[in-house]
Amino acid sequence: MKPAQLELVTTVSRPTLSPDGRRAVVAASRASFATDGYTGQLWVVDTSGAEPPRRLTRGMGDAAPSFSPDGTLLAFLRRDAKGRPQLAVVDARGGEPRVLTDAPLGVGQVAWSPDGRRLAFTARIPAPGRYGTLEGVDPAHEDARRITGFKYQMNGLGYVEDKRQGVFVLDVPPVDAEPWLEPTGRAAKEAKESGAAEEAAPDPSRLGGTRGLPEARRLTPADRDATDPCFSPDGDGVLFAAALHEGADTDLRSMVHRVAVTGGEPELVAGAADGRFSYGHPTFSRDGSVLFLQGSDLGEEGTDFVARNAGIFALDAAAIGTGAEPRLLTDLDAHDHGESVPVPFGPGGVLTVAAVRGAGVPYVVSADAAPRALLEGERVVTGAAEAGGTVVVSYADPTTPGEVGVVVDGALTRLTDFAAPLRAGTRTAPQVEFTATAADGYPVHGWVYLPEGEGPHPVLLNIHGGPYAQFGWGWFDEAQAYAAAGYAVVQCNPRGSASYGREHGLAIRHAMGTVDMTDVLAFLDGAVAEFGLDGARVGIMGGSYGGYLTAWTIAHDNRFAGAIVERGYLDPVNFVGTSDIGWFFSEAYTGSDPERIAAQSPMAHVDAVRTPTLVIHSEQDLRCPLEQAQRWFAAVKRGGVEAEMLVFPGENHELSRSGSPWHRRQRFEAILDWWRRHLPVESPDQG
Repeated sequence: MKPAQLELVTTVSRPTLSPDGRRAVVAASRASFATDGYTGQLWVVDTSGAEPPRRLTRGMGDAAPSFSPDGTLLAFLRRDAKGRPQLAVVDARGGEPRVLTDAPLGVGQVAWSPDGRRLAFTARIPAPGRYGTLEGVDPAHEDARRITGFKYQMNGLGYVEDKRQGVFVLDVPPVDAEPWLEPTGRAAKEAKESGAAEEAAPDPSRLGGTRGLPEARRLTPADRDATDPCFSPDGDGVLFAAALHEGADTDLRSMVHRVAVTGGEPELVAGAADGRFSYGHPTFSRDGSVLFLQGSDLGEEGTDFVARNAGIFALDAAAIGTGAEPRLLTDLDAHDHGESVPVPFGPGGVLTVAAVRGAGVPYVVSADAAPRALLEGERVVTGAAEAGGTVVVSYADPTTPGEVGVVVDGALTRLTDFAAPLRAGTRTAPQVEFTATAADGYPVHGWVYLPEGEGPHPVLLNIHGGPYAQFGWGWFDEAQAYAAAGYAVVQCNPRGSASYGREHGLAIRHAMGTVDMTDVLAFLDGAVAEFGLDGARVGIMGGSYGGYLTAWTIAHDNRFAGAIVERGYLDPVNFVGTSDIGWFFSEAYTGSDPERIAAQSPMAHVDAVRTPTLVIHSEQDLRCPLEQAQRWFAAVKRGGVEAEMLVFPGENHELSRSGSPWHRRQRFEAILDWWRRHLPVESPDQG
């Protein structure tokens, strides 16, 4: 894949199924250079495979489809003229959608009531006088912000205390009702004179109610964030996840609460301020007998997040409100079941996805039986659904960024071919699994991507972020772009990564830059020997934690022709107080002893760097703030080492994954230009 071919990469949302299991609907999304954004529509997929998939909607940005319980309607998110996702419904057979909201900052998650008469959704509401709500005052001239706690900002959102996310509920109007018409001419004049057109002061507890939109009522406290709405089986209550407890600013716990659809005080369902577990994503079984939850053990202080897997818990519906504790159904040390939102399976279970050795594996979890895998293999399942005995998944594998398939008896049948244009326009480099042995005998698992042509090929060692994340079996634009340019790409999941169990993930706690560095170097050496690569021409690169390990490695190993340090975690000390997660992350990973922190800090070892380095960062990155890059870059330059810095305006920590398409293209072009200069390769496809 060349940078200019990003538009060929289509990804799909998690599927939703009609109650009879005969139709699946997904949103297919791709980058658009024409709009410098992302375009997507809903597609209907016949699960029998008898009919080809067809486009159901034609919006510029349609996403997150969800069938109503009776299968007659689809709720989804449609991007409005300002780029904000709004809640819409459409006849499941097709037709003109009806938009139901005009949320000032857009809508997030959506849930149907059991009878299909109501929808619950999340939306962030700006405080009065913020984000353009005060006429004539732009954001740069708004009042100062008073900050008293740790959780006041978030990457991709900016400040959050003045735009809290609430759960709202609205009555679903008839989809075929007479459309509302904007008054014009005399009607508009009369409405203005009568005062009917005058807008009242914004009410943070209400949305809509005018201009033909149904009124939505806020059910959750206005001063706290709430997420994961789910209706109770009787439809009279809404469950949600939130941190409403005292001390919520100093821990990572989330608890599940219930509130009546008519409003009132939330009731605690699962979790405790002094408990070890954090809960979210409440999901009732179809028969209403069991409430399933995603949960994690965060330790006694509620901040022990390192290598903590998400598990599935169960609470008998009859025990809600009695103070009963949810019971754990999965192995928290072995598998992470936080890869997708649990969805109902059969009458009494849920379907969830676990991360296992770089794969995404769908599991059935029930309250009275051991979890069982429905589908295994070399792919990453990104979402799943079951209805009428039919199981459908969205997935990526080494040949496609996103497809829909049906699972029968442990086998997958592909139903879509969204990757056809990509396949026709590019060569997909094979993803070859490989395991190397570290110096201490530890197996290091990963993959090698080989370019076309005769070798030996120059090599790029690519390191993932996290650190508790992983490379996997899905089609990966980074590796494909570099392989197309003539480089062999080697990437692995060293100790500290996810999907290999808790012990594997804990190996670098208070020991960053130790076995993780030796693991990636052992994988590099092993791949060079196994695949006949050019070990004398090697580059190293990575983002976030990968930026950390790249900067750390070039301070300890001078073999590399060049390096790229992207959005790096480079100074644990300065990370505290600047990063949105700095108040807990650095101490958890590098400890609190100054000498021990320095022993793991790239900034403390920057004087040893001799490798030419390109530093890439984004101006609005709040996860690894820009100053991390600026200070490290300046230190490298002061040491007389060749270095450049590329800073992207308007982007945050997610640039490489969901940034502006033009910026993503420019990033790829800059990366390939850097390697063209420092690790040249003869290839007509480079660039």
